[in-house]
Amino acid sequence: MAEEQNLKTLIVEGARYKTSFTKKFENRVKWEKPNFNHIYSFIPGTIIDIYVKTGQKVKEGESLLMLEAMKMHNIIRMPFDGKIVKIHVQKDQVIPKSYLLIEIKPI
Repeated sequence: MAEEQNLKTLIVEGARYKTSFTKKFENRVKWEKPNFNHIYSFIPGTIIDIYVKTGQKVKEGESLLMLEAMKMHNIIRMPFDGKIVKIHVQKDQVIPKSYLLIEIKPI
């Protein structure tokens, strides 16, 4: 009976299961739906240059900033027509992987 109280409900495609979770499962990084209005770094590196300003309207494919990683210059481009809401980095800043670079909104 005490063991039954420790069981938790897991829902998979509408089916409900009573089970106990491992510590690894309970401490996992929870999945979040991606926010397509946030641009994150895909690799750690250094911001070499920023080509846009807050409030600027930008067309799809235009350059937003340059990220140097492993001695290669990577240009981050606008994924769709939009407006720059906020820039979270500065020139010469060293950033880790998955760091929020720029917030954008579609227009």
